[in-house]
Amino acid sequence: MKYVIKEGKSVEEAIDSALLELDANNDEVEVEVLEESSKGFLGFIGIKDAKVKVSIIKDLETISREFLNKILNYMNIEANIDIERKEDSISIDINNIKSRDKGIIIGKRGNTLDAVQYLLSLHINKDNEDYTRIIIDVEDYRDKREQTLIRLAKKMGEKAIQSGRPVKLEPMNPYERRIIHSNLQNYEGVTTYSEGKDPYRRVVIKKE
Repeated sequence: MKYVIKEGKSVEEAIDSALLELDANNDEVEVEVLEESSKGFLGFIGIKDAKVKVSIIKDLETISREFLNKILNYMNIEANIDIERKEDSISIDINNIKSRDKGIIIGKRGNTLDAVQYLLSLHINKDNEDYTRIIIDVEDYRDKREQTLIRLAKKMGEKAIQSGRPVKLEPMNPYERRIIHSNLQNYEGVTTYSEGKDPYRRVVIKKE
């Protein structure tokens, strides 16, 4: 949780200084008064400033929604954003979106969607003590993509067995490569490995 500790001639002055530095409003923070101000003896001996600790308390769902709305507005895309908070993760579904815009936000093989997910993860976790996993989907794209990869893995596994030659798949991100490896791990007659460097790293399916 992001916070600052500020001093001022009064508690109110210290809070105002903290809000200015945090760029936050009163309803977005939690205030802890560490020390009250004191006028001292005769108004000048032992004068003590007030000290406060002001912490950002804006919830992660709101931060996520605001961040994504800015990105979608910048891309001129209209859509609904549904957010589900779990213990250590936030699942986000972008839906009610035009087909053309869906292709834009997903990108080739999900590259744009992965980039947006990565940026939001950085934004959410930069001031968090506990890591929160961010998962962004667009109308079940990730599930559909996973099913496509499972079918591809089996098809290319058969091709490797029948041809006797290694089959090299298109470059994929780590998550998609794991799907291929996992689904061919116990597939009789083939073995898999990855070659190359990201973002061009790919799975190779080879006959045993």
